Amino acid sequence: MRVLTEPPAPGVIEEPGALPTVPADLVPLLRELGAALLSSGQSVMETEQQIGDVAEAYGADKVRTLVLPTGVFIHVETAEGPESDFTGPNTETTLPLHQIGAVDRLVRDLSTGTADLASSRVRLRQILAMPPHYGPLAVVLGHALLTVGFGLIIYPTVSALPVYVVMGAAVGLLRLLADRWPTLSTALPVVAAFLVTLATITVVAPALDIDPVRLLAPPLVSFLPGAVLTVAAMELTSNQVIAGASRLVYGIAQLLLLAFGVVAAVTVAGPFSTQASSPLLGWWAAWVGVLFVAVGHRYFSSPPRGSFWWLLLALFAAFAAQGIGLVLLSPQLSGFVGGLVLVPVSQTIQRARSGPPAIVTMLPAFWLLLPGALGFRGVSELATGAPTGVADVIDTSLALFSIALGVIVGTALTRDARRVTRAVVRAVTPAT
Repeated sequence: MRVLTEPPAPGVIEEPGALPTVPADLVPLLRELGAALLSSGQSVMETEQQIGDVAEAYGADKVRTLVLPTGVFIHVETAEGPESDFTGPNTETTLPLHQIGAVDRLVRDLSTGTADLASSRVRLRQILAMPPHYGPLAVVLGHALLTVGFGLIIYPTVSALPVYVVMGAAVGLLRLLADRWPTLSTALPVVAAFLVTLATITVVAPALDIDPVRLLAPPLVSFLPGAVLTVAAMELTSNQVIAGASRLVYGIAQLLLLAFGVVAAVTVAGPFSTQASSPLLGWWAAWVGVLFVAVGHRYFSSPPRGSFWWLLLALFAAFAAQGIGLVLLSPQLSGFVGGLVLVPVSQTIQRARSGPPAIVTMLPAFWLLLPGALGFRGVSELATGAPTGVADVIDTSLALFSIALGVIVGTALTRDARRVTRAVVRAVTPAT
């Protein structure tokens, strides 16, 4: 009753404090760090939070940042005058997982305020120059294993397994060629989708009696913007309208490029049948698929050394939670439970002595929750004239926002639980 009846307390107008003196290397470091964080593929909320933590750790308490998917604006008020800077991402593609993990560890070291700024800039440049852990052949093998894993989850048939291996390796080779041939890199999604669709419709489906539409997504898994669309949904639900909308448009554009390749291949190949009699494997196939996905990421995405078993644990936890959500809720809303469980699991893994940063385990888990694969299947079915395409696109939209909401709620609950735990520890610990 007191809360309902007493008048609100008057606002307090704080006097502006003295402008701080900040190190000379701070703003250049924030610029380079912002570029690396943009290339890590995480949300603008996380990027802004991490830049602010580093700035505050070195005395810059009057910092304003504007983070977009393609740029970071930094403005720091100092005793010597205001300093402003702008940067874009370091690379056109997302950094490999071992570089993302190293950047995250650097941010955590800087957040303590004890690291030397000049040496940290050198360390950051060394991180961005780190080569992948494995060579080209291992990367092709990793892409083939990823294709098999997602194939066992999406369309698990015995006759399709050799197709997944061959097509996954072929697309992996195309990606290697594109890395060395900029012209092919620009059109690579269209070329890969065209070749995969044409081979599936004209050769694979008639020979093995398989639905060709359901075979398209696994070989093209590395082009599917599942993580991009999930992060876009997170930004939109967090009121980051400009960042979320631009990232969402980019993800949809990637799907449409793949769909353009599908349409072109269907036009060349002519009519085909989507009827198939190949029996599906049992419930266990999806769990084996998760294992293949983890092994594939180990070689294709180059996670930090010693992080494979932690990555496998996070993938199994997210997949199991999504399965529970499928039973309790619906297929479209099951991603909420997966995202809700993924955050505390990733944070717990990060706190382990040998655990990788949370972002390293969360990004592959976003792939596993399959919003991008489901969305591409819907667009492909629309392109090929299948009647269920619109329903799949709608289901994808619901899945995206359910996963995003689960991640946001899981992050808030994890932060609150950590705060309560610290308060309890302080209360029961005797003063010294």
